[in-house]
Amino acid sequence: VQLVEFGGGSVQAGGSLRVSCVASGRPSGDYSMAWFRQAPGKEREFVAASGWSVDETFYADSVKGRFTISRDNAKNKVYLQMNSLGPEDTAVYYCAAKYGSIFQTQRKYIYWGQGTQVTVSS
Repeated sequence: VQLVEFGGGSVQAGGSLRVSCVASGRPSGDYSMAWFRQAPGKEREFVAASGWSVDETFYADSVKGRFTISRDNAKNKVYLQMNSLGPEDTAVYYCAAKYGSIFQTQRKYIYWGQGTQVTVSS
Protein backbone atom coordinates (compact mmCIF):
# COMPACT_ATOMS: atom_id res chain seq x y z
CA VAL A 1 0.00 0.00 0.00
CA GLN A 2 1.34 3.40 -0.95
CA LEU A 3 -0.04 6.74 0.18
CA VAL A 4 0.51 9.87 -1.86
CA GLU A 5 -0.45 13.32 -0.67
CA PHE A 6 -1.09 16.30 -2.90
CA GLY A 7 -2.66 19.73 -2.75
CA GLY A 8 -0.30 21.50 -0.39
CA GLY A 9 0.96 24.99 -1.09
CA SER A 10 1.17 28.51 0.25
CA VAL A 11 -1.68 30.65 1.48
CA GLN A 12 -2.11 33.80 3.50
CA ALA A 13 -3.45 33.74 7.02
CA GLY A 14 -7.19 33.36 7.09
CA GLY A 15 -7.21 31.45 3.85
CA SER A 16 -8.12 27.86 3.01
CA LEU A 17 -6.44 24.86 1.47
CA ARG A 18 -7.44 21.27 0.83
CA VAL A 19 -4.91 18.48 0.90
CA SER A 20 -5.70 15.06 -0.46
CA CYS A 21 -4.28 11.59 -0.13
CA VAL A 22 -4.81 8.59 -2.34
CA ALA A 23 -4.01 5.02 -1.37
CA SER A 24 -2.82 2.69 -4.09
CA GLY A 25 -2.92 -1.03 -3.49
CA ARG A 26 -5.94 -0.65 -1.25
CA PRO A 27 -5.62 -2.31 2.16
CA SER A 28 -7.89 -5.28 2.59
CA GLY A 29 -10.65 -4.79 5.10
CA ASP A 30 -11.73 -1.67 6.91
CA TYR A 31 -9.02 0.83 7.58
CA SER A 32 -8.75 4.22 9.20
CA MET A 33 -6.94 7.16 7.71
CA ALA A 34 -5.45 10.13 9.46
CA TRP A 35 -3.53 13.31 8.96
CA PHE A 36 -0.48 14.26 10.98
CA ARG A 37 1.75 17.29 10.62
CA GLN A 38 5.26 18.29 11.51
CA ALA A 39 6.29 21.90 11.86
CA PRO A 40 9.94 22.96 11.65
CA GLY A 41 11.77 22.07 14.83
CA LYS A 42 8.79 20.25 16.30
CA GLU A 43 7.65 16.68 16.62
CA ARG A 44 5.04 15.26 14.34
CA GLU A 45 1.56 15.64 15.79
CA PHE A 46 -1.91 14.27 15.19
CA VAL A 47 -4.33 16.46 13.27
CA ALA A 48 -7.42 14.45 12.34
CA ALA A 49 -8.58 10.91 11.67
CA SER A 50 -11.45 9.20 9.93
CA GLY A 51 -12.62 5.66 10.46
CA TRP A 52 -14.06 3.48 7.73
CA SER A 53 -17.46 4.95 8.51
CA VAL A 54 -17.69 8.58 7.52
CA ASP A 55 -19.38 9.29 10.86
CA GLU A 56 -16.30 8.31 12.79
CA THR A 57 -13.96 11.29 12.93
CA PHE A 58 -11.69 12.80 15.53
CA TYR A 59 -9.75 16.05 15.62
CA ALA A 60 -6.95 17.61 17.57
CA ASP A 61 -8.17 20.49 19.69
CA SER A 62 -5.95 22.89 17.78
CA VAL A 63 -7.84 22.33 14.52
CA LYS A 64 -11.33 21.52 15.73
CA GLY A 65 -13.88 23.74 14.03
CA ARG A 66 -11.41 24.81 11.33
CA PHE A 67 -10.39 21.56 9.65
CA THR A 68 -12.63 18.86 8.23
CA ILE A 69 -11.52 15.36 7.32
CA SER A 70 -13.50 13.40 4.78
CA ARG A 71 -12.95 10.32 2.68
CA ASP A 72 -14.15 8.58 -0.43
CA ASN A 73 -13.79 4.86 0.19
CA ALA A 74 -14.66 3.98 -3.39
CA LYS A 75 -11.67 6.03 -4.58
CA ASN A 76 -9.39 5.20 -1.64
CA LYS A 77 -9.00 8.89 -0.93
CA VAL A 78 -8.99 11.02 2.17
CA TYR A 79 -9.17 14.79 2.25
CA LEU A 80 -8.38 17.49 4.76
CA GLN A 81 -10.17 20.78 4.23
CA MET A 82 -8.36 23.49 6.17
CA ASN A 83 -10.05 26.82 6.81
CA SER A 84 -9.05 29.89 8.80
CA LEU A 85 -5.44 28.95 8.46
CA GLY A 86 -2.82 30.65 10.58
CA PRO A 87 0.98 30.66 10.57
CA GLU A 88 0.88 28.03 13.31
CA ASP A 89 -0.56 25.60 10.77
CA THR A 90 2.60 25.76 8.68
CA ALA A 91 3.95 22.23 8.51
CA VAL A 92 4.49 19.18 6.38
CA TYR A 93 1.22 17.27 6.37
CA TYR A 94 1.36 13.49 6.30
CA CYS A 95 -1.33 11.00 5.43
CA ALA A 96 -1.37 7.72 7.34
CA ALA A 97 -3.47 4.55 7.39
CA LYS A 98 -4.08 1.64 9.75
CA TYR A 99 -6.48 -1.24 10.06
CA GLY A 100 -9.30 -0.95 12.54
CA SER A 101 -10.38 1.97 14.65
CA ILE A 102 -8.90 5.43 14.65
CA PHE A 103 -6.16 6.41 17.04
CA GLN A 104 -4.23 9.57 17.68
CA THR A 105 -1.03 7.64 18.28
CA GLN A 106 1.42 7.66 15.39
CA ARG A 107 2.85 4.25 16.07
CA LYS A 108 -0.56 2.66 15.43
CA TYR A 109 -0.38 3.68 11.79
CA ILE A 110 1.50 1.35 9.48
CA TYR A 111 1.27 3.14 6.14
CA TRP A 112 2.59 6.65 5.60
CA GLY A 113 2.86 9.09 2.74
CA GLN A 114 5.85 11.29 2.02
CA GLY A 115 4.12 14.48 3.09
CA THR A 116 3.05 17.71 1.46
CA GLN A 117 4.13 21.17 2.55
CA VAL A 118 1.59 23.72 3.73
CA THR A 119 2.88 27.21 4.35
CA VAL A 120 0.75 29.97 5.84
CA SER A 121 2.08 33.50 5.78
CA SER A 122 0.93 36.24 8.10
